[in-house]
Amino acid sequence: MHHVIISLAANCNHEKNLSEARRRLAQILSSFTFTHELWTKPVGTHRSDLYLNQLCQGHTALSKSEIEQWLKATEQQMGRTREERQQGIVRIDLDLLQYDDQRHHLRDWERPYVVNLLSFLKQ
Repeated sequence: MHHVIISLAANCNHEKNLSEARRRLAQILSSFTFTHELWTKPVGTHRSDLYLNQLCQGHTALSKSEIEQWLKATEQQMGRTREERQQGIVRIDLDLLQYDDQRHHLRDWERPYVVNLLSFLKQ
């Protein structure tokens, strides 16, 4: 089993989309926990919609490439499109922050909300 940390974020239909993402993640993860949700202001976009963010930690039998493909497919299944992304609309964003001891999306690790939420995973 592989240890993973996944970030979840949405800037529209916040609660509904994070809830659906949690439900789907529960199907591929074992021994998983979710942090509380945290509202943040957008970074690097012209839109002012707040984001609802959350982290998930768990274990999976999927390889790194399999889980990355699964995350992207889940985003698409939940309605994420290139057009909306270009407009700054994020129905759901699922990013693999860590796979075993390997960190990904390194800039995200420095974001205050990730640092904040990570502290709850280590308790």
